Amino acid sequence: MVLGIEVLKIQFFCQIKHEFSKFVFKIKTMDGTNRKNIQIGAEVKIVLKEDQRTGYLTEGVVASILTKSPNHPHGIKVRLETGEVGRVKEVVEE
Repeated sequence: MVLGIEVLKIQFFCQIKHEFSKFVFKIKTMDGTNRKNIQIGAEVKIVLKEDQRTGYLTEGVVASILTKSPNHPHGIKVRLETGEVGRVKEVVEE
């Protein structure tokens, strides 16, 4: 019986930890699919064209916003200060 209680405690702790990590993630980032969330000079994480299969994210600062529409399902296309072009997956808030 004691073992069963320990398993329940671990499962409960993991569930709380998972819910807390989702909450923290939502506070620190914004969605990259809405143009209104992205400003020149903002720190963002983008996926480059060559990294679309792996999903590898590149961090940088927005130099220009290339997508003209108010939203895009795969992320707003931007050019970083380094010259790299990709779609925004996360807007990092400070």
